[in-house]
Amino acid sequence: MITQRSILLVPFPFSDQSGKKVRPVCVVSSTHYNKNSQDLLVAGITSNISKDQYTTLLDPNDLEEGTLHTTCCIKVENILKIDKDLVIKPIGKINKQKLRDVHDILTHILRPD
Repeated sequence: MITQRSILLVPFPFSDQSGKKVRPVCVVSSTHYNKNSQDLLVAGITSNISKDQYTTLLDPNDLEEGTLHTTCCIKVENILKIDKDLVIKPIGKINKQKLRDVHDILTHILRPD
């Protein structure tokens, strides 16, 4: 079963919908949601390091499972709903503190004006 905090490899669409590329993502939807839905909510992960306010760095120390070959960042503003059948394979799991970092950024993005 796919749980919150899992890092998965999936076909991730370009923002202009012109195509897609296989990319790692982090599951941000709750394990309860994932268990009861055919879909997952995920945030994109990239090795193109950005220091913008809607990303959080991801380094090997932030993983509970799996390995990273380089420091990356989770682009919290790149949220996608995907069908579980599109998952190519699981590749790791972030720790609880990194999920809190993602949640804090998401809360900032979604807060009322």
